[in-house]
Order: sequence, then structure tokens, then C-alpha cells
Amino acid sequence: MDVKKLISYALEARRKAYTPYSGFQVGAALLDTDGKIYTGCNIENAAYTPSNCAERTAFFKAVSEGAYNFDSIAIVGGKEGHITDYCAPCGVCRQIMMEFCSPDRFKIILAKKEDDYKEFTLGELLPMGFGPKDLTSRS
Repeated sequence: MDVKKLISYALEARRKAYTPYSGFQVGAALLDTDGKIYTGCNIENAAYTPSNCAERTAFFKAVSEGAYNFDSIAIVGGKEGHITDYCAPCGVCRQIMMEFCSPDRFKIILAKKEDDYKEFTLGELLPMGFGPKDLTSRS
């Protein structure tokens, strides 16, 4: 999949964000290993705690449809409709990624626009991450 195309899906998802409190809109586009794209936006709540990040929205949507193997995710975000910097996933979202993705192979693409992005592995953004292998490995 072309990185620019994945970023364009994230930019479109961002337009659907529900952010009446912070005004910080985030969009994510998650690519599974079969080539299907799942999008997500952040959804705020007046009580704050029930809010959900764009990345988790995309992952939960994908898993609820039976997808469990993922290649990459593109993330875009910014305040009041402007993207001025790269928007990295929060710690909770990185942990969700760790549940389903290989730290060495899963790519996280942080973008300002389709031709302005940085790419990382999950392992680079979550070194020494705790995941399913930690609970299933035997000594």
C-alpha cells in the first residue's frame, strides 16, 4: 500500500472527529495484512475518561470485524483544524498496538500531510513493550 494513500485516509477520518472540548482532531488509518483499511477518529466525552483515541477506534473497529493482523497505521492530528506537527499515539494506544502487532514489523506513520511524514516501528515508540508473548512464554 502506498503510504500517501494511507495518510489520505487518516486525513479524511480526522474530519469526522468529535472534539467539542479540546478542538484537537485526530484521524487514523489502519492497514491490515490483507490490504483492508480501517479508519478511526477521536471521540470526546464531557466526562473525559470515556473519550476514545482515533488509533483505538480504528483498532477496535478492525478487531470487531475479525481482523487481527496488521501492517501499519497512519496518524494525523492537530488543534482547530490545523496540522502543525506530528501527532504520536498516546501510551494506551501504543499498548493496544502491542497486543496485535509485531514491535519489529508494525509501522507507525506520523504525518502532517501526504508528502510530509515520519515512519517508526512500534518497537521504536514502545521499547521493551509488554505484550501477549510476555504472558505465554515459558522459562
